[in-house]
Formats: sequence, C-alpha cells, structure tokens
Amino acid sequence: MKTLGHWLASPWRRSAAAVLAGALPVLAFPGPALWWWAWVALVPWLLLARTAPGGKRAAYDGWCGGFGFMLAMHHWLLPNLHVFTFVIAALLGALWAPWGWLVRRMLGGAASAGRVAAALVVLPSGWLAVELVRSWEGLGGPWGVLGASQWQVAPALRLASVGGVWLLSFLVVAVNVAVAVLVAVRRARVPALAGLLATAAATCAAWVWAPRPDDGERVAVGVVQPGVVAGADSAERRFDREEELTRGLAGRDLDLIVWGESSVGFDLDDRPDLSRRLAALSRETGADILVNVDARRSDKPGIYKSSVLVGPDGPTGDRYDKMRLVPFGEYVPARSLLGWATSVGEAAGEDRRRGDRQVVMDVGDGLRIGPMVCFESAFPDMSRRLAADGAEVLLAQSSTSTFQHTWAPEQHASLAALRAAETGRPMVHSTLTGVSAVYDANGTRVGSWLGTDASESRVYDIPVTHGTTPYVRFGDWTLHASLLVLAAWGVGEGVRTVRLRRNARAPRVPPAHTAHGSPARPGR
Repeated sequence: MKTLGHWLASPWRRSAAAVLAGALPVLAFPGPALWWWAWVALVPWLLLARTAPGGKRAAYDGWCGGFGFMLAMHHWLLPNLHVFTFVIAALLGALWAPWGWLVRRMLGGAASAGRVAAALVVLPSGWLAVELVRSWEGLGGPWGVLGASQWQVAPALRLASVGGVWLLSFLVVAVNVAVAVLVAVRRARVPALAGLLATAAATCAAWVWAPRPDDGERVAVGVVQPGVVAGADSAERRFDREEELTRGLAGRDLDLIVWGESSVGFDLDDRPDLSRRLAALSRETGADILVNVDARRSDKPGIYKSSVLVGPDGPTGDRYDKMRLVPFGEYVPARSLLGWATSVGEAAGEDRRRGDRQVVMDVGDGLRIGPMVCFESAFPDMSRRLAADGAEVLLAQSSTSTFQHTWAPEQHASLAALRAAETGRPMVHSTLTGVSAVYDANGTRVGSWLGTDASESRVYDIPVTHGTTPYVRFGDWTLHASLLVLAAWGVGEGVRTVRLRRNARAPRVPPAHTAHGSPARPGR
C-alpha cells in the first residue's frame, strides 16, 4: 500500500489513474454489457478520491475521472468529431469535480460510522446531481446514465417503474460506496453492510409491491430496416428498398408499420409521387405506416425531422417534429463561437429546426402511439409524458448508421427497455441500419434484435398494457429527494462550520488557583 501511495504521489500518475478509474464503468454498458460490473466499477475511483492529500486534489481526481468516463462512453464519436471529442469530455468531466471533493469530505481520513452512514445517501445524491446537469440537451443529454447499464436485469427494471433510471443510478452508486467502505474503512463496516441490506430490501419490495402492467389485447407491428444505403441518390434508393421490404409484409394482418429515422429524404408535399407510393403500401398491407421525413419543409423555413403517419389515402395529418436535437450532429450550440467544429469534424452544416410539442397519434382500432426521434429515447421525461397523455405503444425512430461498427447502436437500442419499464408501455425502437429492437411493458425483449448487418422487415406481436406506473404518476421524485438531501447536508455543514469558528474565537479563561489548593478541589 505504501508503494502504491508513493507511486500516486506524482500528480501526473495520479491523474492518469483517475482517468482510467473513471473509464471503468463503461464496461457495464453495451457492447460489453457486463451489467454486474456497474455495482463495483466506481470503487477504484472512490478509493482514489478518498485518499487525496487535499480537497483541491480530490476535486481534480473527480474531474479526471469524469473526463475518463465521458471519453470512454462517447469514444465512438472520435472518427466524426476528432479532437472536439476530447474537448467535450473535458468540459463535461468537470461536473464531477465537486463530487470528487465530496467523496474525500465524506470518506477521507478516519471516517466515523456516522459519516459513512451519511455518505451512503449523500454521495449517490451528488452523483445524481451531476447526471441531472449533464442530462440537459445542450450538454449532450442523458446518454450513459449509470442506471441505464441495468437494462437487462428484471429486478432493476421493476425498480425503474418506481423511480425511473434515476433510482437505479442512486442504488448503484450507494452499493459502490458501501463496497469501498468495506475495503478501506474497517471501523465503519456496520453502516456499509446496512446499506447493502437496504438496497436488497428495496429491490425485493419493488419486486413484490410495484404494480405490474395489465396485459390486454395484442397488436402486430412491422419494423422495416433497409440497412446501409450509401452513395449517389441514396435517398431514392433507400426509399425503394423500404418499399420493397414493406410490400413483403402484405397479408400479415398488421396494425402498424414503422420505418426508421430519415427514412424519407424528401418533403412529401414536394414529392406527391412518394405520398402516393406510401398510400399504396398502406392499402396493400392494411396498416398505417409511420415514416420519418428529414427534409426542408415546403410550408415553413428550415429542415425538420418529422414522424409522419401515412394511411391508405396518404398522409393523415398526424405529424411530430423532433423537439430535442443532437448537439453538433443536428445543430451546433452557440454556432458563432463553436462553428469551427464543422471544419474539424462532421458537425451539422445547418441547424435543424425544433418542434414545439409532443404528439400522441391514433392509428385506428383505438390504438394510440407516442413517437420519438433518435436520442429523444434517452430522455425519461419524454416517454413519461407520452404515457401520461394516453400513448399505448411508445416508438423511437432512429439512425445510427454513422456509427455502424461501434458500441453506439446497441447502447441506443438498450434504452428502449428502460423507457418501457419506466412507463409500463411496450416500446418499438426502429432504425435504418440497426440495432432495431422491441420490448414489452416490463422491459423484456420481444423477439430478436435486427442487428447492424440486417436488411429486412420483421413483425412483432406486442401485448398492449394499461395502468399507470409509480414513475409515470410521481415523476422524478428520486432526483428531487437527492437535491433535498444535498441541501440538508449543505445546511448541516454550514451550521457545523459556524459553530467551530465560534468556538475557535471564544477566549480561553485560565482556571483560578487559590492559595490553599487546586482548581479541582479548592481549599484542599
């Protein structure tokens, strides 16, 4: 241990260790998908910040660890954003600097049992505060939220129906803190063990008492994934391939057919021929078709990404314009300052325009769907609002063709499992080039994925559910509770600091001595 401490005495070596420690949790996400790893992956980072020689160094350990985490989570952006990927990781990594300081404050030195018990609540709350800030769309959205690593674990998905992905993040961090205490703070093992038992009890309680969605009728949804279509006239050739695949779904008694993001590269008002072809497909298959138009609008200025529902008579009038855009991919934040990103990477040359409201669409026979586009499926509040507004099936139209041979497609597809479990609504994740996936209302996979090598259409039989999950009813209560915990801890620390300063300023009165004895026994 002394040798390790001596090695970490170098600021550069310590910073490198923090970067590596921060990168470890990414192994819990797809592609590796080692979900169990998330429950111990933060331990090295916690132990490093805990042993920092000072608060400033602990904050720097937090920053370096955050940089490592963000860079590892978004490493697939490197071929497109190049050096700007490092800039983004460094800026977002700074959000973990206060958390690193907080780790040392709560666990540093000879931490008492009381301080460790508080740390089991305060440190996860601090982590959630970081996730909340970085989940803002302008900072990249909630991609790589720690709780999302548990997308394939049934008990965790049941917890998500109670408190959303935020509750999972809180518990994952709390378990990591408990394990770190068991490793390094022997005198405080009792509260650490109590924290582990509390996590197990919460999971069991959610499994037993959390309401489960009530299965009703079933609907048949066709997913059309054309695969990679590149080169000249790719928009026309992609449409031809999607048309061919959709025609193969005729006679399958479908309720809905879903195409991926940017599946139509032309405004349908400007291309009535495409509208007629889509209407003919709807008549032939007996189902409405939800396409996604990525084109300059003819009725208003600018380029929009829009989910458009097409029936046997053409576009039905139901349209959803994407509200939350991908930074740099679909718009450049503060373009006047950061427009240079277009010269060093594949940032958007022209900003897409935003929609202003979410839409629930009726597709016949009483079925109501809630569409989202691309990384909007990463935002829990969007799917929760759609479920509250009456959507019975959630949909995400996506395209990760730029990142075809990376971890991004699988990471993106896994998010649909969480959104389904949170809302108690089945979710369809339909893409151009994979991974396409469908999950039932419990977050369990329906059928098999359409991988990045697939160019086909597939029908999924999906149970439609009713009822409301606690998460839909009560919203982001875990985040609110965490912020209250941090506020209460801050007030407590402030009061404690004031008392210490007053005691330090109080004059010390020397004890009075008598001529015949000591202060303790006067007169003796």
